[in-house]
Amino acid sequence: MNNTFTKKNILQDNALSYLIHSLVFLLPTLALVTRFGVSAMGFGFLLAAAFCWRAAKPRFVRHLTEIRFVLTALACSFAFALAGMLVHADIGIRALEKPSRMFFCVTVLLAVLAVRPSRKALWAGLIAGTVGGAVFICYQRWGLRIDRPGGFINSITFGDIELCMGMMCLAGVLDFKGRQALWPALGALAGLLGSVASGTRGGWIAIIFAALLFLKYGHFLRSRAAKGLLAVVLVLLAGSFLVEQTGVRQRLRQGVSDVDNYVKGGNAFTNVGVRLELWKGGLALAAEHPWRISTTREIHAELEREVAAGRLKPFVLDAEHFHNDMMHVLVYGGIPGLLVYLLSMLAPFLFFLRILRNHESASPAVIAPALAGLLLVVGYFSFGLTEVIFWSILSTMFYVQMLFLLMGFCLNAQDEGKTV
Repeated sequence: MNNTFTKKNILQDNALSYLIHSLVFLLPTLALVTRFGVSAMGFGFLLAAAFCWRAAKPRFVRHLTEIRFVLTALACSFAFALAGMLVHADIGIRALEKPSRMFFCVTVLLAVLAVRPSRKALWAGLIAGTVGGAVFICYQRWGLRIDRPGGFINSITFGDIELCMGMMCLAGVLDFKGRQALWPALGALAGLLGSVASGTRGGWIAIIFAALLFLKYGHFLRSRAAKGLLAVVLVLLAGSFLVEQTGVRQRLRQGVSDVDNYVKGGNAFTNVGVRLELWKGGLALAAEHPWRISTTREIHAELEREVAAGRLKPFVLDAEHFHNDMMHVLVYGGIPGLLVYLLSMLAPFLFFLRILRNHESASPAVIAPALAGLLLVVGYFSFGLTEVIFWSILSTMFYVQMLFLLMGFCLNAQDEGKTV
């Protein structure tokens, strides 16, 4: 009887381990090449957490002090959305969908803490995801001759997520030895190639932030393979500018021309000009009601007033958002909304930064996921400077699920280091 019970438990544990390893691998793998991947993985982690919460609970409680800042930030996002519903009757319950789904992504952390999956599943998923995404977008760009391809989503979001996964692969190089480091190197290069193929310019800001991080924590990249990879990335960046077919040089010139035309009072209806006009209008509206939670109807009416007065161009009325995360939340949520957004960025940033600072001599098991997490947060923050990256539910859920995934791997690696 006991043997039968033990065998049953072993089978259940093995099945649960296989499920969570599959989810860890499939989240980045399916993110860009399917419409359903991110949502399906979220449901999968929720289901897995329901089966392993007993094993996860003591580990979760033990690390509560370390993760409470992140959980508080997510709770504040939910509370702020709820406050908006209470203030405005025309804001429906749907406003709670995104913050509630974000908070429930903590089930990813529970699953990782309970089962302790291998980091190789994460790196393999990121490599497969970046390579698959690059092949998909390059086929659309140069095979189907689509000027601004975006897979199943818009080109900006696709390019940003592709680049973000590539940067995380770059951190993953630390967790491989010898020639095996060529695999995450391939993922990093694919992420850069996919970003270039999408024609997304805003994502390039993330490369600057990533370079600064690697300058700060470059001592982690001691291997020749890692240093060689950085050299190849620089060569690829230069090549993408020099080769006319990539469109990088043209896009950069267009951006400079757009700014010049806007400043001189010329044609403002350009990619950059539209953003500058929206930011101008957003600052004006925020200055009028810096503490108010506003509805879409209110903001649209105020923009119409500004257009009628000749202070803004008419095309701002066609924009869905303000093409900047901070500007968007400032206009719609005032200073309180901006503080909530900044907290949601700062909390995970400090989590991963603390790990890097406290474990500088630790093994790659700790450093690699912590550096990947830092690149994830910094990447999304930089994407949000020229786009509302959290506008898309796919982009938002990918970020939060990957965030808790990397947090879980960091905490597991810390625990393993303490027991050695």
